[in-house]
Amino acid sequence: MIPLEQPFPEEFARRYRERGYWRGDTFPEVLERQAADRRDALVVIGGDERWTYGELAERAETMAAGFLKLGLKPGDRVVVQLPNIPAFFAVTFGLFRAGLIPVFTLPAHRLTEIIHFVRKSEASALVIADEFDGFDYRPLAAAVKEAVPALAHVVVIGEAGEHKAASDFSADPSCLPAIYPDPSSVALVQISGGSTGLSKLIPRTHDDYLYSIWASNDLCGITPDSVYLAALPVAHNFPMSSPGVFGAIYAGATIVMAPKPDPRTAFPLIEQEKVTITGLVPPLALLWLQSAPKLGYDLSSLEVLQVGGAKFMPEAAKKVRPVLGCTLQQVFGMAEGLVNYTRLDDPEEIIVNTQGRPISPDDEVLVLDDQGQPVPDGMPGNLLARGPYTIRAYHDDPGANARSFTEDGFYRTGDVVKRMAGGYVEVLGRATDHINRAGEKISAEEVEDHLLAHPAIFDAAVVSMPDRFLGERSCAFIIPDGDAPSAAALKAWMRDREIAAFKIPDQVVMVDSFATTAVGKISRKELRAALREQQLEKEGTRI
Repeated sequence: MIPLEQPFPEEFARRYRERGYWRGDTFPEVLERQAADRRDALVVIGGDERWTYGELAERAETMAAGFLKLGLKPGDRVVVQLPNIPAFFAVTFGLFRAGLIPVFTLPAHRLTEIIHFVRKSEASALVIADEFDGFDYRPLAAAVKEAVPALAHVVVIGEAGEHKAASDFSADPSCLPAIYPDPSSVALVQISGGSTGLSKLIPRTHDDYLYSIWASNDLCGITPDSVYLAALPVAHNFPMSSPGVFGAIYAGATIVMAPKPDPRTAFPLIEQEKVTITGLVPPLALLWLQSAPKLGYDLSSLEVLQVGGAKFMPEAAKKVRPVLGCTLQQVFGMAEGLVNYTRLDDPEEIIVNTQGRPISPDDEVLVLDDQGQPVPDGMPGNLLARGPYTIRAYHDDPGANARSFTEDGFYRTGDVVKRMAGGYVEVLGRATDHINRAGEKISAEEVEDHLLAHPAIFDAAVVSMPDRFLGERSCAFIIPDGDAPSAAALKAWMRDREIAAFKIPDQVVMVDSFATTAVGKISRKELRAALREQQLEKEGTRI
């Protein structure tokens, strides 16, 4: 098994410890501490379930014992695919307590992605819900197990069918590790957006991830009295750690789980549970702004609306305070590390027009031109970052590591930004062939690979197009081989390939040829840029 590690150089690790960023804390200790200090305080509300910190700690211990009784050993990896349900926390903190490493995936992922995550992480187990939002995950898990024989166990929250039911787990504390993991060891694995093909694995240590969480709490005003609404899928890095659900647990606050983020689901929860803070991507923020005056729910408890995942346009950002009556906090970050926030006491002009500034005094940020030279503040350039919670390497991916990290450890984010006065950044877009669709980052290359498998497609190029609601939408330019398939038929064919729905092109354009010279005379990146500009000219003011 390839070791999971995050190779911070010793001189940097020493500096981060000496400066108090890395406190030597671990995730199982965080919950144990809160269960001791706030045993009867509510930690999570979801559906009809209301758990206290003491109950969560007991459930996590039961899960930990159950995983170890299956034969899993500390250090084993477990792929977790769960929706916004309280059991997410029992499973996750049970894995932490057992010394196992969760690999977080999204409810929207399907067979292609889950097989990739299981294989790439060399996972020993997969944890799923039985059903969610009309989809049955049990046949998917059976197909994964058949495709990856090394996957020893499937554990189901709910009716297990042919798999193992989590409800059958029983606690046996004697089998649990007597000591906590090394704080510098990998605690969990997040997933990248996948700039060239399927997503990369992002190992995060207890030290670096917990620093990002507690420092975010300080900047976002999270206290034991806070009530955080988990509207986005909690396996996403943003609602997990910025400060998200883990920040709420670190502070001893309460989490309210929304099964869906739409206003008719979320607004009653805000009213009933007196939610104080939540996070959304821009399309959802626009929907909330449109719906709040019409639906008439009491949202007066809401103090902070975080918006991140993609750029929030200033005209929309200006509406948050007058419409929702709360402070907007813009968030710009990535699962690889660097997170920027506008501060709660920033002037409205900063809050509306920038995506914040970094968390840490030791966040080293470079804005460079395409030749690698620094650009003046106020000018666009490529964003690079290095710091106490920004990774130094992806897991088992030498090619991606060579592309994504400089020799001296800076992460090439792929974002184009302008750095403003005071270190604030304005996000301008992506430098890579990524499509940022409502906060979901999609690889153009991965979608092209699927399209090229269609028997009636000769060639395909996928580009991002601006969209007022999604931020960006995906547009597939297709050269057919014979009779062209209809857009509807092509999308149906893509769905049958069992990939996440957000990867299916929003728009399909049939063309006779691509405007290129001989093969090799123009790069795919240049081709995509040319096609994008052609379509923008054609659509004109409709965008």
